[in-house]
Amino acid sequence: MEWHITDAQSLAIIDQEIGESNYSPAEYEIIRRVILATADFDYHKMLRFSERVLTAGAASLAARTTIIVDVPMVQVGIVPNLQQTFANPVYCSTQTITRPQKAKTQAAWGLQTLARRYPEGIFVIGDSQTALTALVELIEEENIRPTLVIATPSGFVDADVEKQRLQDSLIPNIIVDGRKGNSNVAVAIVNGLVDLAWQAYEQSAHSLG
Repeated sequence: MEWHITDAQSLAIIDQEIGESNYSPAEYEIIRRVILATADFDYHKMLRFSERVLTAGAASLAARTTIIVDVPMVQVGIVPNLQQTFANPVYCSTQTITRPQKAKTQAAWGLQTLARRYPEGIFVIGDSQTALTALVELIEEENIRPTLVIATPSGFVDADVEKQRLQDSLIPNIIVDGRKGNSNVAVAIVNGLVDLAWQAYEQSAHSLG
């Protein structure tokens, strides 16, 4: 992604205020991106990374795996960076043509439709808790096996329950633990992971060359 000197100055301030961190360098890089996007230092303690998720996510991005998102704001936020790097296709659940269903939201029904087309895709749920619930149900029914799930929807009703179910599924995942979250957080996580993966990919290509 494109950086400005003010971004570097802001990251330096973030590093100074956080001080020492127990996260790995790659995890911390994503955390500081989220704080830069939100100006909310609570995320330093709220982001959760499953075991080896960054390695799995980077490999999936490098393989040009299809990415499924829940809302247009996430799609708009990640596509420019992807176009300059891995060029993964991105589809949005709320823009997917589906037959109406009273029992589900457009985000949930659209996500189910796309998940069946791309059962091993990367799933990014930024805003819609109903989309996260639909995704978790498909995973538990063993209908799909995503290579990565990023889940950051805010919520007061059962939000943590759905995220816990996702963690219990052992699918590689990054979540926000708690009520906070939004599309900006999801975008910052994806773009941070893309940049880390692209840097590793270029270094690997250089060493082979």
